Amino acid sequence: MLILLTLIYAVNIADRYVISTLIEPIKADLHLSDTSIGFLTGVALAIFYVTAGLPLGVLADRASRRNLLAASLAVWSVMTTICGFTQTFWQLLLARVGVGVGEAGGTPPSNALISDYFPWRRRPLALSIFSLGASLGSMIGTSAGYVSDAWGWRSAFLLLGTPGIVLAAIVILTLKEPQRGRLDSTVLGSRTSLLDTLRYARGAPALVHCLAGATVFTLWGWGLMWWAPSYLVRSHGMTLGAAGGALSLMNGIGGTAVLLGTTVLMGRLAGRDARVVPWFVMTTIIAGTFPSIVAFSTTSTHLTLVMLWLFIPLTYAAFGPTFALLQNLVPPGMRAQSIALLLFFSNIANLVIAPQLVGIVSDHFAARYGTESLRVALIPLAFVGFWAAWHYWRCARHLRAGLQLAGIPSAEPPESAQAAEV
Repeated sequence: MLILLTLIYAVNIADRYVISTLIEPIKADLHLSDTSIGFLTGVALAIFYVTAGLPLGVLADRASRRNLLAASLAVWSVMTTICGFTQTFWQLLLARVGVGVGEAGGTPPSNALISDYFPWRRRPLALSIFSLGASLGSMIGTSAGYVSDAWGWRSAFLLLGTPGIVLAAIVILTLKEPQRGRLDSTVLGSRTSLLDTLRYARGAPALVHCLAGATVFTLWGWGLMWWAPSYLVRSHGMTLGAAGGALSLMNGIGGTAVLLGTTVLMGRLAGRDARVVPWFVMTTIIAGTFPSIVAFSTTSTHLTLVMLWLFIPLTYAAFGPTFALLQNLVPPGMRAQSIALLLFFSNIANLVIAPQLVGIVSDHFAARYGTESLRVALIPLAFVGFWAAWHYWRCARHLRAGLQLAGIPSAEPPESAQAAEV
């Protein structure tokens, strides 16, 4: 189950972020400005991703998560394939909107399913393994530069759409739907609405800071990575294939190594103080912020690549622990909705604010700085990592009370808690 959901998450990330690798050829072919490309690559996906994500999250907490996942996977895979047949800006825009609608139903049910297969102390481990899909998907998505150089940018969409359709069939045929909340001591009450979840969050500071930290983290890390291929092409004179290839290795090898290290660490910390999880995320974000500032400031191509090799892999350390924090900070009937809320806020930051705002700022300074205008737009964004780290620090301060509110006996010593689970 965990391997299958990880593969689906990889397809999700690859289909979502492949277009950021293809910005330059799409921009040239369709004669677009940075403002237009920011809308096409980010806002178009987010418009329905963020609006469809919340009702689909509510549905995942009430209906079959397996069926919702399979249907969503099939939809976004078909729409990714259709992107490869588009010929105009508006056709590609509509196809990307379809991708967003489908992907909105992917991550919330996956997280909720995993939480019913693993007890709360093992969820950081399980969801860290699940997060390997992010690095694998990013590696596949950034490798699209090679496909684009060889056969054109439309070929990349055609190649990426097919695997998801096959995986959707495998989900229906093999994945079992577990009883909701079967590993938790909290008694399931009536079905919860999104309003119930929002009211619950209002009285849970740890949950609020976790959501805020993840949102700002996404704005910083994935906002910078969104424009990284174009930055390497424009400011450092790399070809699209070379830039995509370098970023592919950073995401695939570096990101996977960090995720595996995080997985091992989460396994060893399973019986320790629960606050170690947000402390770990805070530390890795701070450690990644410094090289991100250097990477988008220096004019040295060699130093830029070295700093990106530090910054990009470190961004993956936050994935699994953040998913686990959210799943542990809400009752079982709110788990898919909590992930839907996370995706709602983080995708506004990552798919709306970062691509669009950076594109607008880049166009504004284009007359003055030429090809370096993109660098000027990205440097301020690199400092946002410190803001994200602060929210995780605040989450740690309120974590014990948040776990107790969600029905998790965090006040017990780790040994007795583990014994109770057994």
